[in-house]
Amino acid sequence: MQVTILDSEISILNKFIAEIRDKNIQKDAMRFRRNIERIGEITAFELSKTLKFNSENIETPLGIKTIQVPQKDVVICSILRAGIPLHQGILNYFDDAENAFISAYRKYINENDFEIKVEYFASPDLTDKILILADPMLATGRSLVSVYEGLKQNGTPKEIHIACVIASTEGINYIKNYFPENTKLWVATVDDTLNEHGYIIPGLGDAGDLAFGGKL
Repeated sequence: MQVTILDSEISILNKFIAEIRDKNIQKDAMRFRRNIERIGEITAFELSKTLKFNSENIETPLGIKTIQVPQKDVVICSILRAGIPLHQGILNYFDDAENAFISAYRKYINENDFEIKVEYFASPDLTDKILILADPMLATGRSLVSVYEGLKQNGTPKEIHIACVIASTEGINYIKNYFPENTKLWVATVDDTLNEHGYIIPGLGDAGDLAFGGKL
């Protein structure tokens, strides 16, 4: 798996990462969602550099210009509900992409043990498409693997890209065992630690709750 950590180079991305982590700024749910969306846009831009482009003759009012444009075979899949703002950021740049949505959540057996439940699934055919999986928090990696297993029933993509905002080192190492070797992981920043509940430390908290409010 090829891993690209976007904040390895200093850029405006650092501001958005700082704001989603800040416990005072992140209280503004609208700003939190927008910052996740911005990170999605930056990820989409960087990811686009690796895709195949075709030459097209574009007719302007005054003549013809040949321009390299990307192939139109992208499917963006977000993991509900936390993945929606990140999905939107990627969709802002790949605005002609097809879209898929899948739910995955932790069902706790006890205080520290949980299983991943996948219940809702809507996706186009993925055969020979470029699949972009949008999941803001890559903690243990178990939910991402469960989602990938669910998506297999809709065909085999020619490329898989995983877009995350914050990943744990443990989660990255875990998913390497389940995704094809040529999968590309794009992550804004990486934290080394998971706590006993499987949450990223220092992380930012629960991305879904911060974006859309608490749940029962």
